[in-house]
This record gives sequence, structure tokens and C-alpha cells, in this order.
Amino acid sequence: MPTHDARIDAYIARAAPFARPILEHLRAVVHEACPTAEETLKWSAPHFTHGGKILAGMAAFKQHAAFAVPMLDASEGDAARRDEAMGHYGRIAALADLPAKRTLIAQLRKAVEAIEAGATLARARRETPKPALAMPDDFARALAKTAGAKKQFAAFAPGKQREYVEWVVEAKQATTRERRIAQAAEWIAEGKTRYWKYQKC
Repeated sequence: MPTHDARIDAYIARAAPFARPILEHLRAVVHEACPTAEETLKWSAPHFTHGGKILAGMAAFKQHAAFAVPMLDASEGDAARRDEAMGHYGRIAALADLPAKRTLIAQLRKAVEAIEAGATLARARRETPKPALAMPDDFARALAKTAGAKKQFAAFAPGKQREYVEWVVEAKQATTRERRIAQAAEWIAEGKTRYWKYQKC
């Protein structure tokens, strides 16, 4: 019987109702694939380690969950959906979005073998960078009006800039967009990246 970390129990209990069965399933699959896996929290999200190295990690967001197995080759996971969200399987909104259980177990066991063979993580690079997003006029005006925000935004790496622009343009309602722009300008002026809350454990 695997040892469960109470912090992960609490994380799953706090997750949105759609995400709970996904997280429970992933947790069970990891332990079936690697009975010696240890549970922990890293970057405020549930992770599983083997031999002191990260075997897998999962997270729940407002409308999707994500699952990552760092030792997997770039060709594994769900390549068609990987760019939709962090992790190897894209945006997971239901159990049906995951591969079959036997496939997940096989991939996890391959990752276990890689860890035991002493493999190290190689940072994957995109073959083709994402095209630049145009800065929305209303967002640009807000940055110009907020002391230090425009200069700080220009100092961010392109990927960090893109995260903010995507957050703004993905808003479905005008009020949500206005709220996001105001919040973004405030955070940027303070030198905070879009996901600054998740950078600390």
C-alpha cells in the first residue's frame, strides 16, 4: 500500500470537482507503475519521486488538469496536444483526455528505468518558436500609465511577455479583460511574472 502525503490529499480535496477524479486516477496509476514512488509537493503542486528524482507531477487549474513525466522522450505523451498546457498530455478536462491506463503505466515504468539508469533531464527546445503576439492597444495604454510597468515589461523575456498578452486576449468578457489588464499592470510594475505565485513551494 503506497504512503499518501496528506498535503496531496488536501490539494485534491481543494481542486475543482471535474479535476478530482483525474488527479485520483493519475495518483493511483503512478503508484501502480512504481510502488516505491514517494509523494511530495513541489512548486505547490503534487509530485512523485523515485530515487530522489522527479518521476511525475500533476496540477489542477480552473478548467483543466495537467500531468508531466519529465523523463519521457519528446516523442511520447500526447504530442498533438502538448502545446495546449504544461505537461505531456495537454489540457486534461476529463479522464477521456488521458491515454489508456496501460499506456500511462508503460510510460511511467520507462521513466523509472531511465531514472535507475542515471538519466538526467535535457531541456527540450522548441523546433520553431511560437509567433509573436501583437500587443493589444488597451494593454499597452495601461502599461504606459502605470509607473515602471512599460519598462519592466520590455525587460521580460519574450515568453514571459507572451504569458501576459495571452492572459489578456483570452478573456471572454470585457469586464474580465479590464480586470486582467489592471492586475497585469500592477504585477508587471512590481517585476512579477504572470505565474509568480507558483514560483515558490
